[in-house]
Amino acid sequence: MADNTKKSFSIGYALLPKKQKSFIQSSLIESTKSRSIDLIKIDTDRPLIDQGPFDCVLHKLYGDDWKRQLQEFKDRNPNSIVLDSPKAIQRLHNRISMLQVVSMLRIHSETETFGIPKQIVIYDKETLFDRQSWEFLNFPVIAKPLVADGSAKSHKMALVFNHEGLNKLKPPIVLQEFVNHGGVIFKVYVVGNYVKCVKRKSLPDVSEEKLKCLEGSLSFSQVSNLNSQERNGDNDNDEDEEKNTINKFMDDTELPPQSFITDIAIGLGKALKLNLFNFDVIRDTERGNRYLVIDINYFPGYAKMPAYESVLTDFFCDIMNDKITLNIEVGSDDDDDDEDDVRKEC
Repeated sequence: MADNTKKSFSIGYALLPKKQKSFIQSSLIESTKSRSIDLIKIDTDRPLIDQGPFDCVLHKLYGDDWKRQLQEFKDRNPNSIVLDSPKAIQRLHNRISMLQVVSMLRIHSETETFGIPKQIVIYDKETLFDRQSWEFLNFPVIAKPLVADGSAKSHKMALVFNHEGLNKLKPPIVLQEFVNHGGVIFKVYVVGNYVKCVKRKSLPDVSEEKLKCLEGSLSFSQVSNLNSQERNGDNDNDEDEEKNTINKFMDDTELPPQSFITDIAIGLGKALKLNLFNFDVIRDTERGNRYLVIDINYFPGYAKMPAYESVLTDFFCDIMNDKITLNIEVGSDDDDDDEDDVRKEC
């Protein structure tokens, strides 16, 4: 007698507790289970190779030991899928190699252009205070840690208004020229071939007149979530007025053309060999059709994306039914030649 039981597609997930709590919600579990997809927690206290079998491994863990475990698992289970390759993810841990790929994209648009802000890596204090080393940058600048590994330290950034503000900075850092963008940032979520762009509040514009009155630097944890108190000082009336202005601008701000953003997203996925990521885009207020990619993150907070459960479930189903061509890193994850090349270029 034939067995008509439909085989489920097993996805083992290895996530840090905070990530697991935000991503593996009951709504996602129900959505995937209804499509014969089982989400199974990987026990990180046991060797990965002793667990499963898994049709797919979904992860956001780092370190040489985990990297080795993934490689052993892949060697023993060549038909299993790992999302995503540690080698591909590693490129996003350096804020220079992260954005280099943007400059290599070739996307045609009759009206819009894109790129990245002017930036430079500063490795030591001597270079930091040598004005000629980065005279092509204009204040204000955003100072970001060179390493972008998702840690609290990697999110410690500062908006620097003049040379006095450089005193508190600790290299190695990236200095990125601040571009006025109307206080709105576009977050683009990518799941395979699915692309969703949403609006978020960001830093307010800094006029030349206002820049003359600002001194030093302003620290903040995340560019898109800067506290309004830090932005506007302690004057409640000014704060309320500024907040209302930004909210109105947010409502009135149009999203970038979907086809344009999709082309960039698909191009980045192929170039980076990643399937799960998001990137931040701003629109230059002086050149309304000019867009700048300022950050790229692996496996972002998808729960903040509208209908994330159905989007991820559809993606998993496409993998299960071979309906999608994944962006896969070719070669062993033990091969770090590309990473070494990036460090040399930086």
